[in-house]
Amino acid sequence: MSVVIGIDVGGSTTKIVGFRTDGEKRELIQPQLVRANDPITATYGAFGKFTDENRLSIKDIDKIMMTGVGSSYVKRDLYGLECLHVPEFNAIGLGGLYISGFNSALVVSMGTGTALVHASANGEMNYLGGTGVGGGTLMGLSKLLLSAESIEHIEDFASAGNIANVDLRIKDITAGSSHGILAGELTAANFGNVSDVADKPDFALGIMNMVLETVGMVSIFAARSVGVSDIVLTGNLTRLAYCREKFDFFNRMKEMYGANFLIPESAEYATVIGTALYGFR
Repeated sequence: MSVVIGIDVGGSTTKIVGFRTDGEKRELIQPQLVRANDPITATYGAFGKFTDENRLSIKDIDKIMMTGVGSSYVKRDLYGLECLHVPEFNAIGLGGLYISGFNSALVVSMGTGTALVHASANGEMNYLGGTGVGGGTLMGLSKLLLSAESIEHIEDFASAGNIANVDLRIKDITAGSSHGILAGELTAANFGNVSDVADKPDFALGIMNMVLETVGMVSIFAARSVGVSDIVLTGNLTRLAYCREKFDFFNRMKEMYGANFLIPESAEYATVIGTALYGFR
């Protein structure tokens, strides 16, 4: 039995995963995450922790596959093992299909920004573009408006927020319920109805809502452009409780949007899982 390892070196976090292989059989080893700003430190730290906790020796490892913005700094072998670099968009697509079980889908990577990849049944991974709105937007605006610098603090604020104190919704500008109860909750303008009584919890929820709605709508347009309806959400933003709530709402509006959003288990590790899977191609 041999092991293929995938490492995704980001700006502040590095993720690592492995697959034990025995012929055609593959067993996923639980992904791990380490935090470090220096990519070399993060890579060696993640590798050491992962191999130690899973009782792996160098001779057990067949390949090391790497991706992410920080992977370009790793120019040498890792403990004598060659590191093969994987195009990040390929890793996003492969990982999204693996954790979702879909044959084809739009895979959305919600990291610092947002990337959209059309993962096809024939194995092609096509980058469709993306948006600069993502986790970096959430953290930056929260730091400016809330003096909050951790996702935990932002979530604490948002849990007590009232979106009606910041956003202008369809029901705020239409008479009656001609658009339906659900449609009335749709946003007409993010931060378009800021109340005099709005405070930090309302602003936190408003920022979070704006980021997720932007990602959602961009994803819907991209999915339509390639003729798919299944949209797999991946990346660190999927860990937010409000992320699941927001995309549950999108799914309840399926008649309007024609999209099926899915946040699979291990969604935050999709890219690193895809990185390891690339070693089998």
